[in-house]
Amino acid sequence: MQLLSAQQMQQWDAWTIKNEPVSSIDLMERAALACVAFLEENNLLNSSIKIFCGKGNNGGDGLAMARIFIEKGLHPKIYIVEMGSMGSDDFQVNLQRLHQLSTNIHFLQSKEYFPEIDKNDLVIDALLGLGLDRPLQGIYKDLVQFINQSQSIVVSIDLPTGMYCDKSSLENTILKANYTLTFQSFKLCFLMAENAPFMGRVSIMNIGLLPAFLDGIHSDYQLISEQWVKTFYKRRADFAHKGSCGHSLIIAGSPGKMGAAVLCTKACLRTGVGLVSVKTPRREIPIVQISIPEAMCLMEDEIQFEKFQSAGIGPGLGLENEALNILKSLLSSSLSKYVLDADALNLVSTHPELLNSISDQAVITPHPKEFDRLFGTSKNDFERLEKALALSKKYAFIIILKGHHTCIAHQGKGYINLSGNSGMATGGMGDVLTGMITSFLAQGYDSLAASLLGVYLHGLAGDIGLYHQSIESLLPSDLIENIGPSFMQWHFTHME
Repeated sequence: MQLLSAQQMQQWDAWTIKNEPVSSIDLMERAALACVAFLEENNLLNSSIKIFCGKGNNGGDGLAMARIFIEKGLHPKIYIVEMGSMGSDDFQVNLQRLHQLSTNIHFLQSKEYFPEIDKNDLVIDALLGLGLDRPLQGIYKDLVQFINQSQSIVVSIDLPTGMYCDKSSLENTILKANYTLTFQSFKLCFLMAENAPFMGRVSIMNIGLLPAFLDGIHSDYQLISEQWVKTFYKRRADFAHKGSCGHSLIIAGSPGKMGAAVLCTKACLRTGVGLVSVKTPRREIPIVQISIPEAMCLMEDEIQFEKFQSAGIGPGLGLENEALNILKSLLSSSLSKYVLDADALNLVSTHPELLNSISDQAVITPHPKEFDRLFGTSKNDFERLEKALALSKKYAFIIILKGHHTCIAHQGKGYINLSGNSGMATGGMGDVLTGMITSFLAQGYDSLAASLLGVYLHGLAGDIGLYHQSIESLLPSDLIENIGPSFMQWHFTHME
């Protein structure tokens, strides 16, 4: 599913109105009905509802919801921001309809007119929605600040008022919603950590926009869906053997940080590679051999990289000269499929000339701070994401910008992941991801397919982990144990 801009969403509305065909007022009715149904299904309705409306189509949605509430026997109070101009056509139609059912309609000309909001009120934010392109000012800013001071449940329609759809809103006054009911698809703003305090629980309201519109549209961003990722999966051949399933090299670990090496290696094995060898400090080898009897350890100082189909380097590696020398040896070797993570990226950030030595088939997996150390600081999440896409045009290797919604940047396009949960905010989760992607690379997947499969399955294993663990108790080792169930959830079993 492509992730559309605010302008493209508006074009999708217009295209559906023309080609279904359906009137714009009837499309607005669908939106209002969907929102009211959500509130009913989630037991959010009560006898005290306050709806705040602007005079655009977002406000029209709010007025249509008010009428539906009244038809259900509820008595909402409606507050319309009065700026001295006429509303949109559909707003005006819904206002006329509402006047026939209610006299509880109030116009807000200044903050002196703001109503008291009780903590038991249900507040509906239908002020501005999707089309905002400048910070709130005047009465809108005052009203949002006023609502934010209340302790009531707030439901925003499409977007919380004050939030931009396609760019950072960090300096804006933004309404703090408990729920955001957005139409038809995710918006880019909902995938940014900086907006988390304002959007609450985001739910998609299907209002029947015609999917054929998407065939002729281009977006720089695409959501990673399970159905799409499955198309990259290659079933293991019946006569496969360890030699035909790839040989990965894990270069990881240092005194006090051997857990990272163990996690990365276990994850690599669990993801299906035939053989794994580990390069770690000689005195730490017993930890690997006791923890992971399936893995082999390299005893020699010189690594013959040509023996392997992939490598993963960085987890717990340290920043000593020995680590730097191994990294330089890998980058100058004939092995082209590898993952750079953690300390390998920190070494590159202090030796930026190494960026130009990274293979076209490589994958780097920075979290935001590592990304900023590599490529310069970013003012906000949007700028960092845009920078990742721009860099993916300059460099052929894959950039995986890790986060709650990890983005895979490749050739100027961003693939954003929705699997996973906040229980994965624990040290070691990235080591597991590195092992998984390294495994896929060794099994013959290209770097993009390996990244898509690795990132999605990593999140899915985290989600399955919550069947037995809580958000607070989920550990990286739980993810490793759930890599198998993640494959099984896809029904990719031997007997299928």
